[in-house]
Amino acid sequence: MKLSKIILALTAVIALMGNIYAGDISLNAARVGGKDVAALAKFYEAAFGLKEVSRIEMPTMLEIMLNFGDTVEEARANPAAQIVIMPKSDKDGSDSVAHIIFNVTDAKTVAEAVKAAGGSVVIEPTSFGNSGLIYCYVADPAGNQIELLQRAKR
Repeated sequence: MKLSKIILALTAVIALMGNIYAGDISLNAARVGGKDVAALAKFYEAAFGLKEVSRIEMPTMLEIMLNFGDTVEEARANPAAQIVIMPKSDKDGSDSVAHIIFNVTDAKTVAEAVKAAGGSVVIEPTSFGNSGLIYCYVADPAGNQIELLQRAKR
């Protein structure tokens, strides 16, 4: 099966699942990696408006946690799952399934923000059949893929 068909099928499943979860399980965080953790965190701040909420610094390791909020204080108080930027030794963008998925209201505008911040567009905003769903795949400067889902307006 072609990768594009697999991606379309996974997108459909995600769209249909909505906010389903089992019991007391919820998403804590999503991790992405890159050689330059601080620069990659700046990309996520510029492209998606995330704010740094904490960091772990050790002599051989740096991890930066980001979340949404109008201010750093609001981002720290946000109970939603965080994005964790961690070290990764190479620029391997081959991870075609495990990636961050953002709900957006305008996939085209967000894709442009990604490009302006130094990322790239992998798949331009595309309608998913007649569902009203628009999906788009972008990548950060380290090659990590990010899926953008624009749900149908109600």
